[in-house]
Amino acid sequence: MELKPKASEKVYFASDFHLGIPNKAKSREREQKIIDWLSQCQKDAHAIFLVGDLFDFWFEYKTTIPKGFLRFQGKLAEIADSGIELHIFTGNHDLWMFGYFEEEFNAKVYTEPIDLFINQTSLYVGHGDGLGPGDKGYKFLKKVFTNRFFQWAFHWLHPNVGIGLANFWSGKSRAQANNTEQRFLGEEEWLWSYAKSLEKEKHRDYYIFGHRHLPLDLEVGNNSRYINLGEWLGAFTYAEYAEGKVELKTYEG
Repeated sequence: MELKPKASEKVYFASDFHLGIPNKAKSREREQKIIDWLSQCQKDAHAIFLVGDLFDFWFEYKTTIPKGFLRFQGKLAEIADSGIELHIFTGNHDLWMFGYFEEEFNAKVYTEPIDLFINQTSLYVGHGDGLGPGDKGYKFLKKVFTNRFFQWAFHWLHPNVGIGLANFWSGKSRAQANNTEQRFLGEEEWLWSYAKSLEKEKHRDYYIFGHRHLPLDLEVGNNSRYINLGEWLGAFTYAEYAEGKVELKTYEG
């Protein structure tokens, strides 16, 4: 995929908003901060990439979507209507997107990492779940969650039951992952290791992932960097492409 922004335009990347947790009030507060950031991006954005886990849970039934997040969706519609390209990646918490975002917001939705070229800069972008060494338990679960039969079976549950079960499972998953989500693992940091292995096969200037909830900007090779976008539960970090460089930044609000 290739983008050709003007010299005055930028490309923005953010992930892991986890809208819906820990409660309605806190989520609404965070939702407004995200909307404020998106409004700032609108001023000079060529494209905006939202790289997974926008919601703590998302499942699209044929005629139903999860309740809430209307202000956020309204901002996405405004961005799309203004002509700014909107790109959305599924994450491990919101991988059940089945056309709603394409139809309503003209967004491009990705379920796997992509190679991206912005003018002369090469990037590899993805949420990051299930990539790299280890995490075999989740990799097995992801195969289950993305299996068409299991998705078909789940959609026959009443939304009150299906979404309730999913929110319960999401809470358990989050509790189990908490110790490693907030701790840098050094050389064992698996998405960093994954970027290094990819760089041996093919050069990219930047490897951009979310998922780990750790804002990171690390060297991969002599001319390559791994950037983790962090999260919006407390860090409020994002990446910005401008004039051939990608920088990790914090939104102060």
